[in-house]
Amino acid sequence: MNDFQGIADRVEIEALRGEFTDAVMMRDRARLASLFTPDGALRMPNIPAEQIGREEIRAGGERLQSQWDFFVQNTHPGTIVLDGDTATGRAYMQELARTRDGRQGLNYAVYHDRYQRTAEGWKFAERRYEVRYLDTSPLAGAAPRGTDATASFTEPATAGQLGRTAEALRAHGFTAEILDDAAAARTRVKELIPAGASVLTGASETLRLSGIDEDINSGDRYDAVRPRVHAIDRATGADEIRRLVAVPDYVVNSVAAVTETGSLVLASGSGSQLPANAGGAAHAVWVVGAQKVVPDLATALRRVEEHALPLENVRAQAVSGMPSAVNRLLVLHADPRPGRGTVLLLREAIGY
Repeated sequence: MNDFQGIADRVEIEALRGEFTDAVMMRDRARLASLFTPDGALRMPNIPAEQIGREEIRAGGERLQSQWDFFVQNTHPGTIVLDGDTATGRAYMQELARTRDGRQGLNYAVYHDRYQRTAEGWKFAERRYEVRYLDTSPLAGAAPRGTDATASFTEPATAGQLGRTAEALRAHGFTAEILDDAAAARTRVKELIPAGASVLTGASETLRLSGIDEDINSGDRYDAVRPRVHAIDRATGADEIRRLVAVPDYVVNSVAAVTETGSLVLASGSGSQLPANAGGAAHAVWVVGAQKVVPDLATALRRVEEHALPLENVRAQAVSGMPSAVNRLLVLHADPRPGRGTVLLLREAIGY
């Protein structure tokens, strides 16, 4: 007798393994994390890295992928052994990679997998990575630049691009600084904002992943606006909320894109955080990952729609069950009050 359920399970598990490779190649960290059970594990001893749970897997992917110059992964089918609502298996990998610090090579590896049937379908309970062959000889090829839309929106900008962007921002009245990474930005934000100032943080993955959001909204160093807003009843306190978020002493946020011609682009579903960024706040600090640098405004708007919105939509659905939307766009071409706005450009990619 044919085991149709078994055949269906094998097809779904094989699709899961293919989805993993696609999420890695497209640098879609949220989708990658969603392929695991809530307590799933991704173990890669050779890196070394061990991530437990979806949030660690997502954040770990962010850190790892920010180091890549390019990365190509091919998955070859392996075994699948079914056991009711669980299964085990192996998938065989061939990978080419070069990191931004010059490490490079070709490897062949095995993923040793455990799978779990869930209400959402089959998920990884564990993936354990074992390298079987590694060749670190210099690679003869290179990653083409500017030919792939997704890559152009996730690849960190070069030193030249960052320098041109900073120079253009300064010419437009912004203060622009180039920092190594999110840790440096976290320290710099503390230096820029005096204790006791009222501070509004935007809804930003960059701020969350860097720890800046926690620094501002936890503890008593600042008069943090967001915790005050969360404590107000939205039905009866809408006017109070509107005034609080519009005119803080400082607004700290990221952007969807920054152009090499010196413009900042912010997108919002509700528009509530835009007035402070536009000029309502006395001072503004924008923390910008290197992958957000684009050549011009047209490319920046395309980045909003084609890259940032889909990722934000996944996050919004997970948090609130509601889709995201680009209902408001703010483009800052120049600052009429030179020195009001500070842009911290990072050499590493962070956020989306």
